[in-house]
Amino acid sequence: MKNLGQKKAFSEEMKLALACMSQGELDQSFFHLERAHILGQTTVISHIRSHWWMLRVGWTRHDMAEVRGQILRIIFALLFSRLWVPLGNTGGANVNPLKRMSLPEDLKHIMKRLR
Repeated sequence: MKNLGQKKAFSEEMKLALACMSQGELDQSFFHLERAHILGQTTVISHIRSHWWMLRVGWTRHDMAEVRGQILRIIFALLFSRLWVPLGNTGGANVNPLKRMSLPEDLKHIMKRLR
């Protein structure tokens, strides 16, 4: 990751996502995973980790479109994270994986060096 603030924010979002998932709060878990994806998509392991947990949420929800989408995104994250990522993309199967998206206001200051 480009900076320590970004790495810390990624870890915090992942912690929140997993806590919500363990409590069965899947929508809230996915929200935090999307934020973790935004923060971690420029680092291969973090990028794959966010997609892996999105896949797990999709599996738990029995949402096969999400599961299929995440399997493809894991493969692409492995191959392309070091080359190019669409900044701000939330990573869910409901969005185009190539679409650049606006950063959430509270993440802009953390990711200012990547814009």
